[in-house]
Amino acid sequence: MALALCGTLGAQEYTPSQGLELPRGTAISYPTREEAAAATGRNNRYFTRLDEWTRDGNRLTARITVPFAWANRQVLLHVGRASGDYELRVNGRTAARNSNGSAPAEYNLTRLVREGANTLEIELLQPSPTAALESWKESSAPELGDTWLTSPPTMYIRDVLIKNSRNRATDDFLTAEVGIVVKTASLNPRTSRIYYELQAPDGTTAAIGHNDMTLDMRREDTLRFLARIPDTLQWNPEHPVRYTLRLKTQHEGREVEHLELRPGFRTVETHNGRLLVNGRPTALRTREIRPDAPTDEIEALRRQGCNTLRLLPGAAAESLYDACDSLGLYLIVTAPVDTRRSGLSRRRGGNPSNNPAWQEAFVERAATAYHTTKRHPSVIAFALARQSANGINLYETYLKMKRLDETRPFIYPDAEGEWNNDLLITE
Repeated sequence: MALALCGTLGAQEYTPSQGLELPRGTAISYPTREEAAAATGRNNRYFTRLDEWTRDGNRLTARITVPFAWANRQVLLHVGRASGDYELRVNGRTAARNSNGSAPAEYNLTRLVREGANTLEIELLQPSPTAALESWKESSAPELGDTWLTSPPTMYIRDVLIKNSRNRATDDFLTAEVGIVVKTASLNPRTSRIYYELQAPDGTTAAIGHNDMTLDMRREDTLRFLARIPDTLQWNPEHPVRYTLRLKTQHEGREVEHLELRPGFRTVETHNGRLLVNGRPTALRTREIRPDAPTDEIEALRRQGCNTLRLLPGAAAESLYDACDSLGLYLIVTAPVDTRRSGLSRRRGGNPSNNPAWQEAFVERAATAYHTTKRHPSVIAFALARQSANGINLYETYLKMKRLDETRPFIYPDAEGEWNNDLLITE
């Protein structure tokens, strides 16, 4: 169903994002186990990169082909980032609106596309309705990050969740709980078998099994399993150990998707402002870094003794998170909120942080930053905003984020002693 998007593009009040799938970490399904293991990023039977976009003013257009092999499957569009808020149209019909171009987003296009040729349009909204939240941005030409189409089965693995807990009595291992979120787009009950295998770096099996799941009418549920992770194989800066998680969906005896992920397992908590990783106090040597920083800059900071990077607001590529996972660098992810151009006043017409009309935008941006990066072991904390005064919106954002994750710190260095900041002592 097309969305009714009202109002003009100029002097527009905040309009929440519409038509997006729930945010998740990157999870690409492949036709075979071998292709999932290789994860080359090249096109395959159910995955197509969109590299050719035609620009006309603020509008970007791509021609896509939906093959016959995607019949009775889903069609998802992934947009890694955009230079501003945008509307998405499919074959001339409005499909979605994204009020946070600084985060990756997914759209289910199954009902809007047809077999064969289709047209995608992304129109960057000018002037940007959310410019007040993005003081770090300068005017720039419309652009997109990585975009692709993928075709998972009707019942597919939507996300993977990881929760770690430590046995206080025998502090030599932690218990990892892995949640496999399975979703169906079918209108009728559907049953699939979900296989999982968690493999340690030395090739030994930490957990293996399968479960039959039945879901009805566009529901989702979570299959959970536990694994014991010994102290020597827990992720930390000295030994950034990563496991291999293999997932497979089977429907009516046919294998319909394969995924392979590289999780790391560790615990994070704070005590009197000190960060504890795997139960041990950790001194944070922090540097701020742009979200588009190249890998060689990150490696240089690591060699200089920095062990923690605080990302400035903006869109970061998945490769940055993967690099920090592999190098053993901690990351503090900052929600894309920076309102310094509005000044510090909390009065009406002042900083958006104390204007309830912007509250949904603050919460949406923080929650999306959390859900799209939480699986990375390097991400040990989240910043609610940067240089954005303080007020009701940041108070509410802090409370809602703490309900999402009780252990990882949520910080706001500009809180100036107010309570919506989990203090982290840094060097």
